[in-house]
Parts: sequence; C-alpha cells; structure tokens
Amino acid sequence: METDGSNVVGGDEIQELKSKIKLQGEKVRALKSLKTDQGTVDAEIATLLDLKKQLASITGEDGSAKSKSKFTLKTPKGTRDYNEKEMAIREKVFSTIVSVFKKHGAVTIDTPVFELKEILSGKYGEDSKLIYDLDDQGGEKCSLRYDLTVPFARFLAMNGSQYQSIKRYQIAKVYRRDQPAMTKGRMREFYQCDFDIAGVYDPMIADSEVVKIMCECLTALDIGEYIVKINHRKILDGIFQICGVPDSSIRPISSAVDKLDKLPWEDVKKEMTEEKGLDPNIADRIGEYVKLKGNKELVDKLFLDQSLISNNNAKAGLNDMVLLFKYLEIFGVLDKISFDLSLARGLDYYTGIIYEAVTEQSGPPKSKDGNQMVRKTKKDSDELDETTVGVGSIAAGGRYDNLVGMFASNKKGNIPCVGVSIGVERVFSILLQKVSLEQVKANEVEVYVMAVADGLLEDRMKICSELWDAGIKAEFMYKNKPKLQPQFSVCDRDQIPFAVIIGRDELNRGEVRIKDMRSKEQGEGGGASIKRSDMVNELKKRLGKA
Repeated sequence: METDGSNVVGGDEIQELKSKIKLQGEKVRALKSLKTDQGTVDAEIATLLDLKKQLASITGEDGSAKSKSKFTLKTPKGTRDYNEKEMAIREKVFSTIVSVFKKHGAVTIDTPVFELKEILSGKYGEDSKLIYDLDDQGGEKCSLRYDLTVPFARFLAMNGSQYQSIKRYQIAKVYRRDQPAMTKGRMREFYQCDFDIAGVYDPMIADSEVVKIMCECLTALDIGEYIVKINHRKILDGIFQICGVPDSSIRPISSAVDKLDKLPWEDVKKEMTEEKGLDPNIADRIGEYVKLKGNKELVDKLFLDQSLISNNNAKAGLNDMVLLFKYLEIFGVLDKISFDLSLARGLDYYTGIIYEAVTEQSGPPKSKDGNQMVRKTKKDSDELDETTVGVGSIAAGGRYDNLVGMFASNKKGNIPCVGVSIGVERVFSILLQKVSLEQVKANEVEVYVMAVADGLLEDRMKICSELWDAGIKAEFMYKNKPKLQPQFSVCDRDQIPFAVIIGRDELNRGEVRIKDMRSKEQGEGGGASIKRSDMVNELKKRLGKA
C-alpha cells in the first residue's frame, strides 16, 4: 500500500532535515542582521544549500515556498511526437518501402537499440563524435546505435557460418547527437529503412539491384523528381593519390569533399588547407576533378586521363562503373543517375560504389541573388536556423566489403556487403508539404453502424460483431441512445465511407439501410434498404471485397 512521504521508511530523516533547514535558515538570517563578516555568512549559506539538496534528493522538496518542481512538458531536443494523421502517412511510407524490399526477396532481422561501445567506435570517421554513449551499467560500456549497418555487420560476424549470403532489410530507430532541423527531417532520434545484400557475387550485379531498389522505393513514395548521385570510393582515392594527398589524410580530405553539396568550393578548400593542413596546390588539383559530373560519357572521358588510369584504384573503380551503367540501363533507371565526382560519403566503412538520392529540397535554400544560403545558427543559440538548411539526401548507401571482417576472428569470416538506407524522416518532411493533414484518413474504419430513435445499442453491437467476423472494419457510438447528428458527424470527421442505419421498424421487417457517406447526391436520401441477411455481402461488394 502506498503512503505519503512522512510515513515511508526514512520519514524521520525527512522531518529531521526539514528541522535542520529551518534552524539553519534562522541562523543565516541572524548572522546577516548582526552584519557578521561575509566569509562566515557564506559558509553558513553553503551549509543551508547542502541541507536543501539532501532533502530534494529524497522528496524533491527544497524547503522553500516552491516546494515541488514542475515538469517541462516537451520532448527532448531532436525528437518529436506524431499525431494520428501523421502516423497514417508514416505507416503508408513504411508499408510502401517494405513491399519493395520483399518484392526483391529480402527477409528482415532485428538488432538491439544499443551496442557495446567498442562495436561502434571508429566506424564512422568524423561522425563518431555524434554517437550517444550510455552510462556504464553493470560493467559494460554501451552506446545507442548510430545506424543499422554496423549492427548488421556485427550480426553477420557472429553468425557467419549460417549467413554467408543474405538479402536483409531492417526498419528501426537510430540515434545521432547532431544539431537537428526538425522541419527538414534532420533529427536526433529517427527511423532508418535499410536494405543490404551480403555475400560474394560477381562485380556490380548486387550493387545495381540495390540502386534499382532505391529508385523503386522513391518512385513508389511519390516524392517528386529526384536524382541518384553515384561515385566510387576507389576512383576518389585514386584522384587523391595522383593529386598528392598523403594516405593518412585521404579520409579527412574525403570528408571535406563530401560537404560540396552544402558549401561552395572555396569553403571546402579552406577546410582542406587551413583545418586539415593540405597544400593549396594539391587542393586545386583535387578541385579540377571533384567539380566534374555527368553520365556514361564522363566514364569514357576519365579513361582518357592517363595519369588517372595509371592509378590501380582509379582504374578498378572506372571498370566497375562501366559494368554498373550497363546493368542500370537494363534495369531501366539510367535516367535517374548522375556520375558525380564530388560525392564522397563521410562514413569510413565504404570501399566501393557509393550513392545518394537528392531532390530540389536536399540542398540549402537559395537566397535572393540565386546563391545557396550558408548554414547558420539561430541568434544567441547553438541551434540551426532551419531556413538555411536543406533536407539533405533522402536515401544513401554503398559497398562496404571490409566492415564484417573488422569483427570476424579471421579473414574467412569477412563477408562483403552492399546496401542502401531510405531516409524516411526526410521523405516524410517532403510528403507533409504535399498533403493537407485535414484530408488524411487516420483510421481504416469502413462502416459506421448507427441507429435512429431508440438507440438500439444491443442491435448495433450485434451488427458490428457480425461485420468484424466478416473482416469488415466497423465502429459504433458508445452511447445507449445517441442522437443521429453526432453519429453522422463521426462519419464526416473520420471519413468513413459507409453507414449501416437501423431503426425499430426496419429491424422488424428484417431490413437495414446502407448509405454511401461519400455521395453528395440527395437521391439516395437515408440510404438503400436491403435485407438484413444480405447486409454483409452487399457491403463486401461495395467495398470491393466480394
């Protein structure tokens, strides 16, 4: 049985603390009135504050007039709630994506929301600073998962004998301690929808199907026009090598290049030279390459660059691109592809083909002079000014052949992989701009059972039960004798397409009325009368379930 704070174990201690606080407060006031030296007063004030802190740790009280602290009713920074209409849109997004994944033969797995800290450490390059670390609980240092890829690689390493090859998808929340831009779908807690193909296959076959899947998802989600930017880590590494970037600086410089979609070249060059110590001449040589973009013709052009072709990494990457473009043409998605040498993808684990899908809303908004706005923070705050931030990529991924091997005990345990992640939060932010939430049907109710006059509660319940048993989604009002207009209002509010209307006379004749609530024609009046025994079949026919 629950009791108040004065009766629980420790109640005597609480009362004693309150007495001490009272006496100590009186002592402080007396010293102040006697104009005692400030050092002595400060020491006694410190004692008083310590006593109040002890009390607050037990009861939440601090001995002051404001004895109970009030909760701040808000979600943590970078998180949000979703109402029923928003969730209806999100569920449709998830089901659309899953249907595409399953069409390509994928199975799903699940992994813990937190991993051992050592599993996640060192896998994300500069972004590792965004990992949420947890307090040590029971001798294990853990972190919230940053993505679904590293946990998948850990899963494969643990179960390699069983999963030498697998097509897997996973939809789950991940966590990043980043500066959020909520209206752009950039959050600290968000869903990722991942599809990965693990196993040893001939070059670019699995890669091309993953790109095809990404395009199918984005087309099915009806987000509007989009482009898939594609590059190859080996080509990028080759460019850095022939330009003179030290091997130890390749990943940091790659991370800087990856910001070209958000920053002008001058700012990226400044990061390379001033922050990362790269020779300005080397940066200029890199700039000549990373500004190039195109399609199959760009591959042909790069094959004519003898200095580039002389680099084994670059040549291998270009050979992969030839195959990739061939397969993407077969899959019918070549019109969505842009070969973009500025694409770097900041994550350290990518080893081959990399890609990301973007829309007009991905980059920062443009200013009045037509230039992209530079990302800014709010005045007197470290939070992003969302008017200067774009949505970013709406899907991204690539090949990561060595990540599983980082966890495996021997080389045989390594399993090459390629995958894509659909940025569902960013897709959602785009879709929200295209729909009116008022027009979204949040529930899936198909039939509302209503009564006139007597209420007929038990008859309404029987009809609803019959409809449920027949697989028809139905509701009724939880009142004995509801008025007719509130029942019609529920149909309008929840966009319920059909109503079954009953009255005492109809039931005595063995009839009900079915009304199409979407019809604005007056001719149907109170609905069409049908035999009670034909009700289920008639509704199934009207709902397309017959």
